[in-house]
Formats: sequence, C-alpha cells, structure tokens
Amino acid sequence: MVITAAHIQPIVALVAGVLILLMPRFLNLLVAIYLIFVGLSGLGVFKMLHF
Repeated sequence: MVITAAHIQPIVALVAGVLILLMPRFLNLLVAIYLIFVGLSGLGVFKMLHF
C-alpha cells in the first residue's frame, strides 16, 4: 500500500481516536494538534515545503 496525502488525515484520526480511548486527558492536546495539522494542510503549507 502506498501512503499518499489522501491517506494522512484518516490515519491521524484513527491514531488520535485510539489514543483518546487509552488516555482521555490528552484529548485537548490531540485535538489541537489535529486541527493545526488540518489547517496547515488546507492552506497548502506542506505543498510549499514539498512534503
């Protein structure tokens, strides 16, 4: 399986969901990191950096 940019958000969401189930107090941190990542990818920051 080749991991492309289209696969990153579902993978991050899955990992965050599992971590939230295991460690609920990290919910705020995980949500903040996820939202920052989604915002940066939506603005095209990662395309400019050639990721």
